[in-house]
Formats: sequence, structure tokens, C-alpha cells
Amino acid sequence: MALAGRPHRIAVLALDPVVGFDLTIPSTIFGNATRADGTRLYDVKVCGVRAEPVRASAGFTIVPDHGAEALAEADTVIIPGTYLPEARQTGTLPDDVAEALALIRPGTRIASICTGAFVLAAAGLLDGRPATTHWIRAELFRSLYPQVKLDEDLLFIDDGDVLTSAGLGAGVDLCLHLVRSDFGSEVANRAARHCVVPPWRDGGQSQFIERVIPDEGSDGTGPTRVWALERLDQEISLADMASYARMSVRTFSRRFKAETGQSPGTWLLQQRIRHACHLLETTDLTVDRIAEAAGLGTSASLRHHLRGTLGVSPLAYRKTFRAA
Repeated sequence: MALAGRPHRIAVLALDPVVGFDLTIPSTIFGNATRADGTRLYDVKVCGVRAEPVRASAGFTIVPDHGAEALAEADTVIIPGTYLPEARQTGTLPDDVAEALALIRPGTRIASICTGAFVLAAAGLLDGRPATTHWIRAELFRSLYPQVKLDEDLLFIDDGDVLTSAGLGAGVDLCLHLVRSDFGSEVANRAARHCVVPPWRDGGQSQFIERVIPDEGSDGTGPTRVWALERLDQEISLADMASYARMSVRTFSRRFKAETGQSPGTWLLQQRIRHACHLLETTDLTVDRIAEAAGLGTSASLRHHLRGTLGVSPLAYRKTFRAA
């Protein structure tokens, strides 16, 4: 929000090596957040720990106009994704980065994009808080920062004075959310139109997570999972799966959980939902027919499960992911 008649000051801290795509998002979104008369509402400064060249992951180097002193003047500090080794490998921060973050005034709003959350966590700013990061880094994040309440299904999390976003493009969602929170939907929508991006995206990061199909020739419950995947339009009970695996129900359930981290029932429902999503993306079948083909019974059941899992309706999912 504008403060004392001046634009809201944002400092974007580029940490070597920075994710180049992430670094450009705040300047682009906030730079296009204006009043109807064109008055700019944000003053965005890109800074480094020092005003020296910073390598980007995409094969180029940037030279920030400002050093860490910009952090002391900011109303909001944003940390884009970074490959900073200490934060991503040992859960620590190098001394110069820690000293730079110490310049941030109490009460300053702090946000991260993508793996910038590793930096916030290493600084202790996410302890006991909900947060998100890129889904592909979720397991690593949890191992380094178990004290953080990580939820990799969400595009962004607003916890008041600290906000985090999922990977890459979710930084756009986060920045538009901040504009909307500061100045309302009209300003956020105007910025989104200028940047040719949707002002709001339905659902969460779980829509984008890549899934793995088990190897039919593997030991354990893998062949049974392949067998079940070929029969998703049919009723399949736990007893059916155990029988195919030639195990007792108790042994099968234990082995299944050990191999997948899920109960057979939870896994099977998840596969039905994923198959329904695949059909929404690749066919013209009606929602009723897709529900039947995925073994979910009715369109109401499909809508219920899709909203519960991905946060979107079947039609919204199809609109977003339908192949050209």
C-alpha cells in the first residue's frame, strides 16, 4: 500500500546464483501496478548483498543497481528463487547474506518466490509457520527444515507478514495477490492485463506435479498397481488387490504402505482422480462419462474429489490443461 503519500517500496534481493525467471517477476508485476491515471504505486529496487554482478541460473549475469542498504528502506522484501548452496544443502546462510537480512526493519513484509523459501527458512523466519516452495524441492526442504509447516500443494501462502510461493510461475500469482491486497482487484487486474497473465488461477501446485507409473516387472506390489491401473473403470476392492498379489490382506496392506507411503485405498482413489484428469485433458468425453471411466461413479463424485484434491472443478481443469 502507498505510505505517507509515497509509493510502496519493494526490495528484490538477488542471491547468487539467482533463478533468472523469478528475478524478473516482481519488477514486471509491481512495475505495472498503477492507478487509472497511470500513477505508479510501487517503487521496486533490485539489490544484491553488494552492488556487484550476480550470476543467474539461465546463463547470464545481472548487475543490481543497489546493494543491501535497499533492504533497510523497504516496506516489502522479496527473495526470488536461488541456488544458494548453504540454504539448499546445509540449512544455513553465509555470513554476508545473514548480515544483509539483518538490515530488514521490524514489521517489514517479507516474501519468497520458489526456492527463495529456503533462505527464509534458513534465517528462521518460517519456524512454526505454513509455507510452500517448488514441489520438486519439497522433500529436500522438509529434510532441512522440519520445523516449517510445508504445504507443496498450494500456489502461494499468505501468513500475514511472511508470504511464500510455489515454483517459478507461481511467483506471478503471489505478486498479483500482494497488489490485490494492497490496492484492490481493479489495480491487480489492470497489471495482469498489461502482463497478459490471468489475474487469478484456480487450484494449487498439485495440478502440476509429475506422477510415476510403477514398473510392471518389479517385485512387491508394483505388478498389482499396474493391474489396477488397467482396470480403473471397474470396482476394485482391497481383497481383489491382495488376491492378485497372492498375499493376505494384512501382508499386502503392510507391503503396499511400505512401498508407496499410502494405503491401497488412498492410492487407488488418487489414481482414479489422475485418470479422470488425463481424460479431461485429452478427450471430449462428458464429465459423467469420465466419472464412469475413472471408476468414480457420478459427475458429482468427480467434482467433489477434484475440488478436494486440486481445488478446481472438472470444467476449470479442462479449460486450463486441454491440449490444443
